[in-house]
Amino acid sequence: MEAVNLKKKQCKIVVAVDESAESMYALSWCLSNLISQATINTLVLLYVKPPPPVYSSLDVAGYIFSGDMIRALEAYGNDLVNSVMGRAEDICGKFSSNIKVDRIVGSGDARDVICNIVDKIKADTLVMGSHGYGFFK
Repeated sequence: MEAVNLKKKQCKIVVAVDESAESMYALSWCLSNLISQATINTLVLLYVKPPPPVYSSLDVAGYIFSGDMIRALEAYGNDLVNSVMGRAEDICGKFSSNIKVDRIVGSGDARDVICNIVDKIKADTLVMGSHGYGFFK
């Protein structure tokens, strides 16, 4: 009898995460409803940092930040990313240890970055929370 060569299908799922409870719920929902043992799952946790503000020297309402202040804000942003990704990875670890989890951190307008990353990595599915906005923001 000939051996049957069964290849598992690969599935790449992007979950957009941020500081909100909605994004962590979306991640939990994804793990409960989209992850299948019949596929090789790659879960991509995507965090998008807002773009840094640009202040014009001609803008009266603008602020001039010192180098120390800018470094402190960048350090806070990095700590925030690590905190969110850590929480998300903890949720993934509680669900299953055989899911490959990748991290991607982008910067810019969240809508554009999320769409570009999904296209770039050729994801099969995008999961994200709604922040309670409903269908339209």
